[in-house]
This record gives sequence, C-alpha cells and structure tokens, in this order.
Amino acid sequence: MRYYYKVVFYFMIIGTVKEIKIGESRVGLTPYGADALIKNGHTVIVEDNAGINSGFTNEDYKKIGAKILPTAEDVFKKAEMIIKVKEPQKSEFKYHRPGLILYTYLHLAAEPEVTKMLIEKKVTGIAYETVELPDGSLPLLIPMSEVAGRMAVQVGAWFLQKTNGGLGRLLGGVPGVAPANVVVLGTGAVGLNAAKMAVGLGANVTIFGRNLTSLRYLDDIFMGKVHTAFSHPLAIENASTQADLIVSGVLITGAKAPKLVTRNMLKKMKKGSVIVDVSIDQGGSTETSKPTSHKDPIYEVDGVIHYCVTNMPGAVPHTSTLALTNATIKYAMDLANKGVAKAVAQDPALAKGVNTIDGKCTYKAVAEDLGLKYTPLEKILKI
Repeated sequence: MRYYYKVVFYFMIIGTVKEIKIGESRVGLTPYGADALIKNGHTVIVEDNAGINSGFTNEDYKKIGAKILPTAEDVFKKAEMIIKVKEPQKSEFKYHRPGLILYTYLHLAAEPEVTKMLIEKKVTGIAYETVELPDGSLPLLIPMSEVAGRMAVQVGAWFLQKTNGGLGRLLGGVPGVAPANVVVLGTGAVGLNAAKMAVGLGANVTIFGRNLTSLRYLDDIFMGKVHTAFSHPLAIENASTQADLIVSGVLITGAKAPKLVTRNMLKKMKKGSVIVDVSIDQGGSTETSKPTSHKDPIYEVDGVIHYCVTNMPGAVPHTSTLALTNATIKYAMDLANKGVAKAVAQDPALAKGVNTIDGKCTYKAVAEDLGLKYTPLEKILKI
C-alpha cells in the first residue's frame, strides 16, 4: 500500500520518534507514509525502533529510504516537522524549539503545561483533533474514536466480571436471564461504535445525544435495537441508576468535555458498575474522572469502577497506527510540500488544526478554557 502525490513545492526534513507515554505503542509515521513523503523529495528520519511495537521494524523504514537515528534527541535536532501520536511528555519538552512543527494529538484544553511549553518555545502545534471539515466532522479524530468506542465495550465487559472487581454481569445475558444495561453518552464516532459493539454482544443499549438528526439516524440504522434518548440531565440520572456500564464519548471540539455524570449520580449507581470515560482526553465527562494509564487503568469511587485511560487505542497499536496514519498522511503531505503558511491558507480544515504558532494560542476554545489570550490565526499568517 503506497501513497502518491503530485508537485513538490517545498523540501522538508520530517521526523518521527518512539512514543513514551505509558502504554502507548503506536507510531506517528508508518513506512507507507514515509515512502510517500520520500517520493515527494522529502527526508524522513526515524528514531531507532520507533515503530517496533506497531509491527514496523527499522529495516521496513530503511527499505524505502528513511534514515534511522539513535535517539529522540537526534531526531528532534534535525527535523523541521515532528509527526507523533500523543502530546509531548515532560521529558520531551527540552527538545522543542522555535519554528518546529509538531503534528500530533495535543488535547491542549486538558494539558496546560504542554500548552505553556508550546507557547514559550514558539512551536507550531498542529492538533489532529481540531482539524475540522466544513460539515463539522473531525477526520483525524474519527479513526481513533472508532477504535476507542469499540474498545470501550470490550474493557467495560472485562471489568464487569466479578474477578476483575465488577458486579458480575454478562453483557448479553443468557436465555432466561436479562442482558446488562449499557448507557452510551454521545452520538459521535465513539458513541456509534460503542453501541455497535454493545448491541453485537446482546446488551440492552440506550444512547444519549443532543442532536435529534443523529438520534433519528441511529434509530434507523439500529432498527429498534438501540433506545435513543435526548440528553436531559434528569434522563441521564435516571438511566445511570439502572446502568451496568456507562460509556462516555461526548465531545466539544477543542474544549473541555461537559460533566454529564455528577458525584451525586454516582452515589445512586450500582456497586460494581463500570464507567469508561473516553472523553478523558478532554478532561472527562464525569465529575470524578481523572486520567489513568494502561499500567494502572482503573480506580473506584462510591463503589463504581472508573476506567479513564487517556490513550486507549495505544493498547491495539497495529490496528490503531494504520487507521490513524491513513488519515493523517494527507495533511502531513500538504504541510511538507507547501510549508505551514501556504498549506493552511489553502485548506481551512487544516487551519483549524493550528493551536499554537509564534508564541500565541490560535484556537479559541483552548484559550478560553486555559485563560490565555486568543490570537486569530489569520492575524499571524495573513491568510
């Protein structure tokens, strides 16, 4: 599988490094993506064994002309653009510098320290999750939302088992025994995919949303196998008391997630029930949510198990990396071929991905959530 693109306007050194967030095994650039960039005249440098956990060896990169460097520091020093998966970790802050293009998931509304570093070091931070098409869809978030939505039901079912701390319910039940109740918050890619998995396992599924058009669509495609409900706080509270598993995938693009499950609701929920908060990347949609890792994924509050891993798709890196880079390579190619200013001037969707540049915050929701000054991108790049 190879990607081919046309005219080269700009030559760039592009790097990818090994992800160091706990439990993160994806890689920002596959050999397929590296091949496309090299065929367009760019130089690709890869940290030693950066792709090994996703199933890509150093030799896979070498075969298509990429260069392997010993350390992340080596890659950062030489690269003009770094393509990653997750936001910079503290140990990586020192590698960033003015003018560096960082193309990755940033989720800055929930990452004030990362935001401060990007602004202070004048890094051009382009966030996958805020690249937005005219119809409001998020092409670089959808692939991972699909993975996370499907995983959410898998991990929820696992932790519902008594041996794993749950109340001991089988999602699909058996003849003569009712199935478990699954409540899904949000009708986007996470919610849709969680509902698919839960229905497939035979659970009793209710999905909440505020977009009536989306609710009608879900009602049609599931043909009555899913109950749809409008997101009134009281309705969510009533459903939560009967829920065995809650999956939350609510999203306000670039901003902190709304708190839909309150501490008071939690006290009324079944002991041993499970909340999988996929919204944790944006701060979480439960008042009691806090980030966890694949190494230590759960904790309990009022007897309710919380699973709040901030990089869920990292647990299935081969699938996730391929799905992600299928989407991200298009914009990476535009940035490399044209440079940031021209690429974003020609593509309003990509322009929305620029969260920081030249020491300024250019994404309004992030600025508002973190109390920062907002500077419109057009004022900086004259687009």
